Order: sequence, then structure tokens, then C-alpha cells
Amino acid sequence: MAKRIIKSAGKAIGRKHRRAARPEEDKRDPSEDPVSSLILADAAIRAGTYIVRRTVEKGLLRGRYGSEAAREVLANKTLGQTVLSFGLAKLATRSLPGAVIVGGGAVAKTLYDRRKARRTKGEQAADEPLPPQLPDEQS
Repeated sequence: MAKRIIKSAGKAIGRKHRRAARPEEDKRDPSEDPVSSLILADAAIRAGTYIVRRTVEKGLLRGRYGSEAAREVLANKTLGQTVLSFGLAKLATRSLPGAVIVGGGAVAKTLYDRRKARRTKGEQAADEPLPPQLPDEQS
């Protein structure tokens, strides 16, 4: 069985090496210079990811705050916020410890924001005057 697999793999490799290279006029590169082709491909990929990222960001914000507020938040994003999010994304995607650090930080920030919102809500409820009581309830 193993001999048969090795033999068929060898045949496939041999066929691949025997294939003729494409003639020069048959290539589908956008430019004749390979570096220019890579630059164009990189620009296309970055533009596509930019469009997808903005769409996802707007969709997430629109669900909670509405489309006008989502547009306003994205328009008021500073350069520092953009650089920070880029750096965090790079750190998270390059290594497992980086992903753990960034993910842990995101969870901690979410828990902090929720606790802060709950405290603020409780303080606002304490500041509101009590509703007037009826005479028969005063005992």
C-alpha cells in the first residue's frame, strides 16, 4: 500500500515538473514588472479590507446607536485611535501570547465599562425623588 502511494506521488511530482512554463504573452499580470504587480495586489487587498472593516464597524455601531450616531462616531475617530487599533490587531495576530493579552484586555475593559454603567445607573436612581405616598400608606 505504501509503495503504491509513494509511486503515485512520484508520478504526480514528475508530471508537475514536465509541464511547460506559460509563454510570456500568456501571463495575466497587471504589469510587466513583478514588483509593480505585488504593489498593485497589496493595494487591492488593503482597499478591500478597509471597506470590509468600515462596513463591519458601522454595522456593529448601527445596531446599538443608530445609523447617524454610527456615522458620526466613525467620522470622529482620531489618528491615535486608528494607530492603536492597528497596533493591537498586529499584536493579536502575530502570536498566541499577544492574542491572549489583547483578548484579556478587551474582556477587562468590557467588564469595567459595564460596572461603571451599573454604578452610574444606581446613582441616578438614588438622586431621583421618591414618588408621593398616599395617606393610607403612611404608617
